[in-house]
Amino acid sequence: MNRPAPRDEISKTEWHNRAAAVKPRGQAFINGKYVDAASGETFECLSPLDGRLLTRVAATDKADVDAAVAAARASFNTGSWSRMAPAKRKRVLLKLSELILRNAEELALLETLDMGKPISNSLRGDMRAAANSLAWMAEAIDKIYDEVAPTPQDSLALITREPVGVVGAIVPWNFPLLMAAWKFGPALAMGNSVVLKPSEKSPLTAIRVAELAAEAGIPEGVLNVLPGFGQTAGKALALHMDVDCLAFTGSTATGKLMLQYSGQSNMKRVWLECGGKSPNIVMADAHDLDQVARASADAIFYNQGEMCSAGSRLIVQESIRDQLLEKVAALASEYTPSDPLDPATRLGAIVDHVQLSTVLRYIESGRNEGARVALGGKRVREETGGFFVEPTIFDGVKPTMKIAREEIFGPVLATLTFGTVEEALEIANGVDYGLVSAIWTRDITTAHRVAKALRAGTVYVNCYDADDITVPFGGFKQSGNGRDKSLHALDKYVELKTTWIDLKR
Repeated sequence: MNRPAPRDEISKTEWHNRAAAVKPRGQAFINGKYVDAASGETFECLSPLDGRLLTRVAATDKADVDAAVAAARASFNTGSWSRMAPAKRKRVLLKLSELILRNAEELALLETLDMGKPISNSLRGDMRAAANSLAWMAEAIDKIYDEVAPTPQDSLALITREPVGVVGAIVPWNFPLLMAAWKFGPALAMGNSVVLKPSEKSPLTAIRVAELAAEAGIPEGVLNVLPGFGQTAGKALALHMDVDCLAFTGSTATGKLMLQYSGQSNMKRVWLECGGKSPNIVMADAHDLDQVARASADAIFYNQGEMCSAGSRLIVQESIRDQLLEKVAALASEYTPSDPLDPATRLGAIVDHVQLSTVLRYIESGRNEGARVALGGKRVREETGGFFVEPTIFDGVKPTMKIAREEIFGPVLATLTFGTVEEALEIANGVDYGLVSAIWTRDITTAHRVAKALRAGTVYVNCYDADDITVPFGGFKQSGNGRDKSLHALDKYVELKTTWIDLKR
């Protein structure tokens, strides 16, 4: 299939011209149609670049959730998608992947205007990754085989996978379309119907992709999109008695609410990816400190540090701390907050004033608890009306400090030191999270020993944030359960059924 790639050579001026002309849609998408919220209520969608009003978005609530779930249930029961031949479902999802690439420039612009990330990241990273995720799940559809159990000769036991039914997907604002694709891609691949609730902070690409899904051939009611607030639309979706499965990415506090809502309703299965406070451990014998510094800077400053997998704790052996910290600080200059619509920009805007205040409070907390600001620590570009924070590095951080224990979701690096491997592991594992981690060493024994001991869903060895759709992503401890990406993601959206046939006459 021809898979067009988005252009990379669009100028800053052209992006600004497009931004001035863009008119994003803000309605919900229910049963194949764009509709206003049943209440008629809307909320302002403001750009973190400069505070401009992008559009007014439908503030959906329980009535809209009821309508969307009813449409999803009806489409599932009629079998328009759930009983479609796997090879045909594959073709439809491949078409949607292609349409995302064909419309990547429009989608990337919406993503950047909506949540503040640099346009190059949106275009070259998020859109391509979202399209690839859908294509990969589509290709898996007709390659997943069911099983025959090794029963006695007078019996036949079939083990089959069936779609779970109606899937509610609640996704965050930091990678709006990519995180959505990680949820609805495998859910749709296995024949489910989906109600997607994007974050109220960044709903625009999810709203637009619903139209592309219809164009690709996904039947009415199979993919519904409900913009709205977590405490209204999100809660109603999580409590709904006719939602069979809930897939959530967001904060640990909200993830715990999802589990409560499941227990208060129909015991729907709940899959959670709830963030992290990831340790990046550097041994004194690391191969190349320039490489370590580059990876460490990218791990915390990419996407403004608004990543659940951000390497927010740099845990360095004492003898190389000063040398490594100097190198990381020098590289931070490449992440000067700048115009997100400039293709050269590497660090954009914080998503909104609420998150900006949160990041600044954590920086102040670090100062108050005695950590040293080695770099940055201030809001900048206030004259633009946008929400920008300097790359910030703390030194002299203790494991008990808030900036070493709590997820900040901003470009703030906490540097801690250790003497022995045992001390490094105690610091690394001494938080509530367990999403990703890293170890840098040239000693293969140390690498294996530390990797086994780290309580995290992913351990990077001599790298950070290496990524591929073929490997699962998810966490230990309060970073959640279940896995996105890879074939393991499909397991979340199916029921295993045993059919036992007695062959005795």
